[in-house]
Amino acid sequence: MDRTLAADLARLPELLDATRRAAADALATLDARPVLPPHGPAAPPEPLPEDGSGADAALAAFRDRWEPRLSASAGPRYLGFVTGGATPAALAGDWLTAAHDQNSNSALDGAGQDLERETVGWLRELFGISDAHTGAFVSGATMSNTTGLAIAREWLGERLGVSPSEDGAAALGPVRVLSGAPHSSIAKALSVLGLGRRSLVPVPTLPGREAVDPAALDRALADTPGPAVVVANAGTVNTVDFDDLRAVAALKERHDFWLHTDAAFGAFAALSPDHAHLTAGLDASDSLCVDLHKWLNVPYDSAVQFTRRQDLQARVFQNAAAYLGPLGSHPDLVHLTPENSHRLRALAAWFTLRAYGRRGHREIVERDIACARALGAELAGDPAFRLLAPVRLNVVCFTLADDPAPARLAALREAAAAEVFVTPTVLAGTPALRAAFSNWRTTQADVRRAAQALRTAAREIA
Repeated sequence: MDRTLAADLARLPELLDATRRAAADALATLDARPVLPPHGPAAPPEPLPEDGSGADAALAAFRDRWEPRLSASAGPRYLGFVTGGATPAALAGDWLTAAHDQNSNSALDGAGQDLERETVGWLRELFGISDAHTGAFVSGATMSNTTGLAIAREWLGERLGVSPSEDGAAALGPVRVLSGAPHSSIAKALSVLGLGRRSLVPVPTLPGREAVDPAALDRALADTPGPAVVVANAGTVNTVDFDDLRAVAALKERHDFWLHTDAAFGAFAALSPDHAHLTAGLDASDSLCVDLHKWLNVPYDSAVQFTRRQDLQARVFQNAAAYLGPLGSHPDLVHLTPENSHRLRALAAWFTLRAYGRRGHREIVERDIACARALGAELAGDPAFRLLAPVRLNVVCFTLADDPAPARLAALREAAAAEVFVTPTVLAGTPALRAAFSNWRTTQADVRRAAQALRTAAREIA
């Protein structure tokens, strides 16, 4: 064994303790650190060392060279994208995931895939999804949407008497995928799957909304020959608008289509009694995307994919190799996602669900919703800003009241970045900013700090 590696092995408890202290220091200073450190010129890359200096030296180099340049994305005022943090239990689970280093895809190994299946069952219950759905962990919403649409592609083949997984996507001929306000990952998935970005057909939304117009969808399906795919949205990225999932599903009585629902973070509305109606009809989906490193507050990367047609899923992703587990009527996880191997992602989710239960995660969701509404009220009451949509759940979509040019919004973001991080968008042609609340640490005090930082930044650029 390499001498340095052997020395680290002999001192492993001390090294892990040093790492624990470094992690605790990083988390303890989240509130005081700039949410987004100032951007400076990147230092030139260091050459690969010929002889290593050991884990202690590597930890010291990381803390000196890289840690100060990392964002405080685990903290309470990182409101860009839809980024959760990691609850204490989720962090513990993630550390143990690395320590046990399981590849949980095969029954030939230990109980990893059994733990994943138990966790999927808990998630079904959390979101009000019936056991007609099976599920599997993937890396994020993009991969969950890709997996769901891959199953939809195979369903299209089943309806047309071909098998895209065997014959290729070209065997389907022209495909139409209809959606009102799809996330950008849908077009990306269609590209990856060989269906093409141009197969995505935009359907009119309700006036002033991002929710699909069911009547327009009805007409579009009538104009689409043969079976189709509909992508419903349970929480759009800009305004957290929800399609009427029951109305969309009811169209199946007249039209032949696969219903895939992108509920990456909107599914968590099911945890709040005041907002659960938004997810009514979620269970009618043929495939379903939920992202966990958003509002479940587990570390990146983690999402779950649900479907009613595991048989088609296995037809797409089956992997024939003697050293892998069997396909069978209850296929190993290796046969259900694009990955032949993945870390035991489910453990962090299992830990946080086991530790805090439905009630604890409902409190996080409801507190974040209250914080989003409070920021919306703060900005709506300030003449420097204009809300572009009502705060339906956990996202505030806003812009400058005067001259909301992209350059001015970028200047606003940069001026406020030490205190709050928000991301740019465009809504109905208007350049805008969006603040997404999904972190378990965020409180009303953070809302006040964020609002003040945005006000100050608006005055600076005026």
